Amino acid sequence: MRVSFDVDDTLVCREPGAPPDVEHRFSRWFSEPLSRGTRALVQELRHRGCSIWIYTSSLRSPFHIRLWLFLHGIRVDGVVNDDRHRRKLSGRRFERLPSKYPPAFDIDLHVDDSEGVRMEAEEHGFRVVIVRPDDDHWAQKVLDALGPTHMA
Repeated sequence: MRVSFDVDDTLVCREPGAPPDVEHRFSRWFSEPLSRGTRALVQELRHRGCSIWIYTSSLRSPFHIRLWLFLHGIRVDGVVNDDRHRRKLSGRRFERLPSKYPPAFDIDLHVDDSEGVRMEAEEHGFRVVIVRPDDDHWAQKVLDALGPTHMA
């Protein structure tokens, strides 16, 4: 099963007062704090046989995203940024281009903070779990969305 994560306000913790997953920062280029529980969640998803992807509408380069997560001890199997998303969907017919479309990359479940992505999921028929940056139990919501068939 492929599981993808949004970056801003999902994996990047900017909520005032919210503790990051790791207290230290690596440099001014990799100063975005990782949301609490991310590393443990990814480890559990890997244990359950999941492939980990990033799907962001930002223009961060895949190399930058991979390196940032690697410095936090997380390896990802694929990265979709806005450029790759637009290139992949350029030949498809949408009344309005969705901000994210995980089925184009064989992604089974997407994790995001955006209600707009939830609405796109309903319109285009893909699975999404919406998490809030201030939710201490966001990782459990992701695990619950996998269902019992994806238990180790």
